[in-house]
Amino acid sequence: MLAVTESVIRRSFVNCSQGAAKRLTVPNDLAGRPWDDLDFLGWRDPAAPQRGYLLAEFDGRLVAVVLRAATHQAGRVRRSMCSLCLTTHLSDGVSLMTAPKAGPSGRQGDSVGTYMCSDLACSLYVRGKKHAGPPMPEPLPLPERIDRVRATLTAFLRKVNG
Repeated sequence: MLAVTESVIRRSFVNCSQGAAKRLTVPNDLAGRPWDDLDFLGWRDPAAPQRGYLLAEFDGRLVAVVLRAATHQAGRVRRSMCSLCLTTHLSDGVSLMTAPKAGPSGRQGDSVGTYMCSDLACSLYVRGKKHAGPPMPEPLPLPERIDRVRATLTAFLRKVNG
């Protein structure tokens, strides 16, 4: 992924108003992000932990979406798998992330969801730059795993864009 600026990020949101996009929290460490290792930029809002954001290339343009993480039941230890990168996490490492649909259907309350790494670092997990525990054997070579992440993300963004 190519490095982006805060203003590019804010202009890219498709499922919230321009006013909401101006008010949301954008990472202050954009210059230090590992852009060459990212298929998308994902981050959680430190002021609102249930909120997350995702920016990716979609249909030849940058698209950003607002996400909401489902709350987890405390005290339950479970294994969950991210639908994007297929990383298995213990406990709350995977969250059901829902995004309001873009346009009129989203304004009427329609949303779509998928299970994602709670920290939205799927690109780093798939490349082995970040670990969620002992690695599970993966039969696909890295380029095919990266393609799988991108294809799954594109399918999710297609649903958001309706």
